[in-house]
Amino acid sequence: MRAITLQGFGGPEKLKLEESDKPKIKPDEILVAVKASAINRADIEKRKGNYPSSDFDPILGLEIAGVVEEAGEEAYGWEKGDRIFGLIPSGGYAEYAVLNSKLAMPIPEHLSYEEAAAVPEVFLTAYQTLHWLGELKQGETVLIHAGASGVGTAAIQLAKQAGATVAVTAGSQEKLDFCKELGADITINYKEEDFAEKLADTGADVILDFIGATYWNQNIKTLKTDGRLILIGFLGGTELENVSIMPLLAKRLHVKGTLLSTRSIDYKARLTADLIDNVLPLLESKAIKPIVDKVFPLAEVSDSHEYMESNKNTGKIVLHVAD
Repeated sequence: MRAITLQGFGGPEKLKLEESDKPKIKPDEILVAVKASAINRADIEKRKGNYPSSDFDPILGLEIAGVVEEAGEEAYGWEKGDRIFGLIPSGGYAEYAVLNSKLAMPIPEHLSYEEAAAVPEVFLTAYQTLHWLGELKQGETVLIHAGASGVGTAAIQLAKQAGATVAVTAGSQEKLDFCKELGADITINYKEEDFAEKLADTGADVILDFIGATYWNQNIKTLKTDGRLILIGFLGGTELENVSIMPLLAKRLHVKGTLLSTRSIDYKARLTADLIDNVLPLLESKAIKPIVDKVFPLAEVSDSHEYMESNKNTGKIVLHVAD
């Protein structure tokens, strides 16, 4: 099969298209003929050698959409030819990939493979951080940093479905306008405004943060009493200096960190089941939708990484793997 392999840690030029062996499946797994995959920040960090995981697979890619090529004898309910999508630990930048049957979902009829590939990682992450970790309730306020990112655009839609007031940060008026179209109530240009000052009157019950250290003080200032800060990324660094824990105690704050890709299969299976019950119907009814910014051919994966690192995208960057 054709696959993109990582030729050592470094820049986008380390990603090479070459022939690779087709993967083999276990009894509870599915071999998927991949039609589309998607780019994630985790892929960027893995390419650079910065990702906090001991596992290494030279083929990146955390989410796929395609057709069942072969189903193991314990992969109940799936058969060859089914349109399918889901989350995988790695291997998505290839013509074939292995998907655990517990993490498989049927593609809604109206979605293309490229649209379907834009769903698993971001909607699972958004659902997990908003509901499982953030415990978001109707009438609360959530602040979503990087609102125009893949997870951001998914989280805006899910938070509005939950009856929350949604505030977002982004770096351009174009991105902020798009977030507003998706349902954001308060938009903040982080290059021009201090979000803690902008939200001084309203505060936030939940914050989804991809930035990390550079936003710490503003996040803590913005959170209401009993607020929940969910750390998803570290684009702004990981080291804190001269930090007082007093606000954590005084406001009874909860700080939680998460990496979905390093979770157990059982955890991901429970989360996938929740997504099937609570999010898939919204996708099927078109109440929410995946946001695809740009589609790159598989052979142009280096360009897709450069595009993500330039922060140009609004929504997901997708790889077209095969027709």
